[in-house]
Amino acid sequence: MFLTLSQVALGGAAGSVLRYLLVAQLRAPIGTLAVNVIGSFVMGVLAVMLFRWQPLLMTGLLGGFTTFSAFSLDAVRLWQDQPGAAIAYVAGSVLLSIFALALGAWLAKGFQ
Repeated sequence: MFLTLSQVALGGAAGSVLRYLLVAQLRAPIGTLAVNVIGSFVMGVLAVMLFRWQPLLMTGLLGGFTTFSAFSLDAVRLWQDQPGAAIAYVAGSVLLSIFALALGAWLAKGFQ
């Protein structure tokens, strides 16, 4: 377990640095879009080709780089078996996340 957690931590640190550099270079929202698209593409490649290094590369590196890649992988896998559930998952994730962000910001403003 320690080895797995170490791989996730190392990959996550590297992915976070890569994300920061790319978004700083391209600026948001284009940098964020690039991170999400690149991360999703790489997640697709790794999901098919690589199982041994999953904690380091998929969970760690790509998790630190963008969680959107994991969301995309989950949506595609769900679509393959349950298209209706996949649509609900995607719509629910986007709408609920935006709502949660707005609610969090609204609540935080009340405490200033």
